[in-house]
Amino acid sequence: MTKAAAPSAAPPLDTSSGGADARILTIILNYKTPQMTLDCAAAALEQMEELPGEVVIIDNGSADGSYEQLLTTVQARGWLDSGRLRLIASDRNGGFGAGMNIGFRLGLADGSAPEFYYLLNSDAFVQPGAIRALRDFLQATPTAGLVGSYVRGTDGTPHCTAFRFPTIAGEFESSVRTGIVTRLLKDAVVPMEIPTEPTQLDWTAGASLMIRREVIDAVGGFDETFFLYFEETELCHRAAHAGWSTHYLPTSEVAHVGSASTGMKDWQRTPQYWFDSRLHYFLSTHGRAYTVGATLALISGSLLYGLRRLVSDKPASDPPYFLRDLIVHHSRAIFRRRKTQPIETRQIPSQPEEQK
Repeated sequence: MTKAAAPSAAPPLDTSSGGADARILTIILNYKTPQMTLDCAAAALEQMEELPGEVVIIDNGSADGSYEQLLTTVQARGWLDSGRLRLIASDRNGGFGAGMNIGFRLGLADGSAPEFYYLLNSDAFVQPGAIRALRDFLQATPTAGLVGSYVRGTDGTPHCTAFRFPTIAGEFESSVRTGIVTRLLKDAVVPMEIPTEPTQLDWTAGASLMIRREVIDAVGGFDETFFLYFEETELCHRAAHAGWSTHYLPTSEVAHVGSASTGMKDWQRTPQYWFDSRLHYFLSTHGRAYTVGATLALISGSLLYGLRRLVSDKPASDPPYFLRDLIVHHSRAIFRRRKTQPIETRQIPSQPEEQK
C-alpha cells in the first residue's frame, strides 16, 4: 500500500507518442537518504524544465522519518504546487525493482502512461542535457528499448556501467583474476571498456536508465524476486528476448556517489540477498544445470586465486567468508524445490490497486 502527497493539478499534456511532446516520468527511490534524494530531485527537476513529464519520488519503506522530512521540504520549496513532482510512500521496502514497479504502475498524474520511464538513483545527479539526450536517442533509434548514461563519481572517476551478460566463462574469469585468462576469455568479461561512442551492449546499470514504455508493456516491470542486484541484468535479458536492444550513451552524463543506500563499499560480509539474486538470475535465465556450472566456475576461479595468494602478495578481493558463504548458500538452494514462485512481472496495471 502507498500513500501519496498529491501535487496541484497539472496542465493537460500532449499524449502523442513521439517528437518533442513525448513525456518522461522520472522515478527516484529514497531509502534513508532524504537529503541526497532532495539534491537528486533538484537536479532532475532543473533538467526536466524544458521537457514534458514529471518527477516522482518514492520513499521505499525507509521507516526512519525520511518521508516526513521529504514532505516538509518539497512543500516548503513549492515542488508539489508546480504539478511536476509527486511524493509517494511505500509501506514496505521490497527492493529496487519493487520500488521502480510502483512508479511504473503510477504513471503520470493524469492517469496516463508516459512515453518513457527514466530511472534515477537517489545518489545520482544528472548533468546538463543528460535526460534530453537519452530521450532523443530512443526516439532516433526505433529498435532501442533501454539506454543508460555515462556515470562518473562525484570526484570525476569514471564508473563502469557497460556490461555483458554473466556466463559460465565470465564467472570463472571474474574470480580467477589472472591476466592470461582475461585475455583468453575477453569476450566473456562482464565489465566492458567504457565506450566513448554510443554502443549497443547486453545490459547497463539502473543508476541512470531510460526505458521505452513499449518495453514495459511487452515484458512487464522488474522481477520482484530480486531484492537488490541483478534486477537490471535480468530485465535487459528479457527485453533482448522480446526484440528490444540496450544501449550506452556517453553524451548523457550523471555524477554518482555509489552504494549510498546499500553500503556495498563497506561490506564486511556478502549479504544473503546478493547470493539470492545471483542464484535467481542464473536459474531464471539459463536453468538449473547451467546455474550449477556457473557456480562451479566461480568456486574454481576463487580457489585458484586463493592458491596464488598463498605464494604471492595478492590482495583479498572478496568480503570475508565469501567463498564459504557462496558454497553453503548454493548447496542449500540449488537442490531443493523453491517454496515460493517468482512474483509475476508481465502485468503492470496503470494504477496501484490501493492508494491513499
